[in-house]
Amino acid sequence: MDVEGRFQLAVLQEGQSSQDWLERETEERSRVGRQDAFLVADLGEVVLQHQRWHAALPRVRPFYAVKCNSSPGVLWTLAQLGAGFDCASQGEMQLVMALGVPAHRIVFAQPCKQLSHLQFAAKHDVQLATFDSQEELRQAALHHPRAQLLLRIATDDSTSMYRLSVKYGAPLGECGHLLELARELGVEVIGVSFHVGSGCQDPQAFSLAMADARSIFTLGQQLGHSMTLLDIGGGFPGTDHTGVTLEELAVVINTALELHFPAGSGVEVISEPGRYYVTSAFTLAANVIGKKEVSPSPESARGSCPVLTPGERRMMYYLNDGLYGSLSCLVHDLVQRVEPQPSAPWAGRALHPSTVWGPTCDSLDLLGEGWVLPELELGAWLLFRDRGAYSLSCASRFCGFDLPSILHIISPACWEYLQKAGEERNP
Repeated sequence: MDVEGRFQLAVLQEGQSSQDWLERETEERSRVGRQDAFLVADLGEVVLQHQRWHAALPRVRPFYAVKCNSSPGVLWTLAQLGAGFDCASQGEMQLVMALGVPAHRIVFAQPCKQLSHLQFAAKHDVQLATFDSQEELRQAALHHPRAQLLLRIATDDSTSMYRLSVKYGAPLGECGHLLELARELGVEVIGVSFHVGSGCQDPQAFSLAMADARSIFTLGQQLGHSMTLLDIGGGFPGTDHTGVTLEELAVVINTALELHFPAGSGVEVISEPGRYYVTSAFTLAANVIGKKEVSPSPESARGSCPVLTPGERRMMYYLNDGLYGSLSCLVHDLVQRVEPQPSAPWAGRALHPSTVWGPTCDSLDLLGEGWVLPELELGAWLLFRDRGAYSLSCASRFCGFDLPSILHIISPACWEYLQKAGEERNP
């Protein structure tokens, strides 16, 4: 079906799983010779993650990080669910506003803003924004005097996969000066934001950051600021097999909130989850467009690929998506390193150590070595699961290869839930 002229959506049949649908789709494409790579977006996964979030963190309103995955189906689904949006640029704000999302459901969470983007936010009444320097305060005073600012503080993100405080966040020792300057400039500071780093592995990072935020709240109130909003950022896992789970983080977060920002304190709490919502919703189906057998020589063995013994076979496969496309996240996103699965069963088939390449002319376009796979024929499909986070958003068209198209699916129950949510928001 066509969803508001934005994207096509297939509602699964009762009892049909996303895996069933995907197997049928790859079979049909093979039958008619359609070999282009494609992504399947199960929007029901986004709905289920939203429900799970509210069960685990009832006080924390999610503002989805658009940078993670800005595909139309994801943004539309979250807009229907009433989520807020964390936008880093004018372009992201425009994407969200085109869905009818009101300005108060957007946080311009970019501590270093291009002037024209700040002016766009001011023109369209996006008031909530972050800052971490006096230069940003002066720019806001001149070009967005009605802004409601959150002071982003640095955190100890040493246990996270990707540290962000090396780039953004004011040291605690500078916060007093920034709050005083904001008062002098007549700029409204309404709270504090922080980010414990992407792929947080230690729940206590949130507790420590909230204790620091509490001290800045107190300082801001002493200086005459009305401190009413806490943004606890992102760092939430996209799957349960990458270390800490959402529920484990929630125990620490809820305890720290009750200690430093109890429910009766008048402080609203928001967050900026990205990969949490979309990682598990997307599966990439890539096609084998080339193959060859490699002679077993110790000199040719690299990395994790074992030295072959006489009689062993080592295969090379070439896919029509790779590191320059939707698998670009494999370069930098260690949390999501997974090996592919053939779309057809491989029980009873001989397995071989295999090297898998992307389609471009660059030898850096290497997806993996030492992957143990059955021998695959040209035209076979490989499935890469959990591909929703920082995949298409980081992709390019290097060498002229098109990006995978997106096919959207949803279960009947999740579709019904989503329709009701939309009706309640727009009676």
